[in-house]
Amino acid sequence: MSHRITLDRLRTIGKAEGLSYLLLLGIAMPLKYLAGMPMAVSVVGSIHGLLFVVFCFALLHALLSTPLTFKWSVIAFVASLLPFGPFVIDRHLKTFETARD
Repeated sequence: MSHRITLDRLRTIGKAEGLSYLLLLGIAMPLKYLAGMPMAVSVVGSIHGLLFVVFCFALLHALLSTPLTFKWSVIAFVASLLPFGPFVIDRHLKTFETARD
């Protein structure tokens, strides 16, 4: 599998994971605590958890099969724990990807 496909996959999964995190924090949590609807957190939280695990595996795959460094991968992992971190990662991956072409 080419480096470009691996990085595209990581970027796509990262965007989905970041969006699910924002939905969890911005919609599901307020619904739980302000409107008494805990089911929103259960559903969105489960989806976000699955996407986070998939992102971690995609990041590991990118580390092992592309020229990304271990340091960059650790930074990407830590950034994925922050609400807008995956979108910052995406911008850097896009720059890295275009520089390799």
